[in-house]
Amino acid sequence: MKLFAKHTLGYALAAGLLATHCTVHAVREVHDFEVTVSIPTQEFYALPADPGFLEREHQMGWNPQHLDLVPIKAFFDVLSSGGAITARLGYEPKLSSNKFEIPLQVKLNNQLLTLTDSVIANEQQARYGLRVPLRIDAVKPAQGYEAGKYDGNVLILFETLAP
Repeated sequence: MKLFAKHTLGYALAAGLLATHCTVHAVREVHDFEVTVSIPTQEFYALPADPGFLEREHQMGWNPQHLDLVPIKAFFDVLSSGGAITARLGYEPKLSSNKFEIPLQVKLNNQLLTLTDSVIANEQQARYGLRVPLRIDAVKPAQGYEAGKYDGNVLILFETLAP
């Protein structure tokens, strides 16, 4: 019995020593992410009202009831101390698949944008700042839409006179 008690005490001491000398490793997760900021000048800016708008992919939803694509809608805040603000497209916007294309129609402040400048805010509106709606519609082909995965880009250029 004495031998059993000695061994039990020895095991308990060994376990205690082990516990005090063991290093506990915590599980750690590290996240590294990029932070940027764009602070506009007070002379001119044209920025989406939703700060994340330009960083996200925008999906046109499919409306099965009308067999049509749902437009993309957003708002831009514009301001210019130098005069009216114009906007134009950098190229003809379209959605493309491997076989087919769907033209896009882009309106800013209810003005249809083309490859030439359109005034989207007159001098007085631009001076005090204005929130303007953006709407991007798919132009439905005469034969209807063909099934497939489509993607594309829209490039809008904003300009004003230098103050």
